[in-house]
Amino acid sequence: MGSPHALMLPYPAQGHVVPLMELAHCLVDRGFKITFINTEYNHSRVVAASCKKGEDMGRIRLVTVPDGLEPGEDRNDIGRLTQGLLNVTPGCLEELIRNSNETWEEKITCFIVDWSMAWILEVAQKMGLRSAIFWPSSPAMLAATLSIPKLTEGGIIEENG
Repeated sequence: MGSPHALMLPYPAQGHVVPLMELAHCLVDRGFKITFINTEYNHSRVVAASCKKGEDMGRIRLVTVPDGLEPGEDRNDIGRLTQGLLNVTPGCLEELIRNSNETWEEKITCFIVDWSMAWILEVAQKMGLRSAIFWPSSPAMLAATLSIPKLTEGGIIEENG
């Protein structure tokens, strides 16, 4: 059996892409092959940043998917960006997995997805991939996020802020 081959998908924002790319490099150092998915918009920025650092992408294959927004639309509008991703990413991801497993030598064996893109796990499950969620922020932020329902239930915070 060959090396494990992970498909990795960050939310398309700097605080998400960079930590997941760092994880990708750590996994490569441990024998993984990586296919790293970026939006078309972010792809050139990642490639440019990697070249500045002199990084050899080696066993990291960079692929792109559209983000569902038109050229010139504001990608800092998180609501609009997320809706665009919800509209186009599932179909693109399914096609990518299917095509890669038919044409690439290394079959995809697992999927690592950013917490903010966890809704895409349905596609991974449908395609029979083992999956893991990556939290790119601090552990304190994860604890706070997971505590929101309990804080609301206890009346400490309100549902509307």
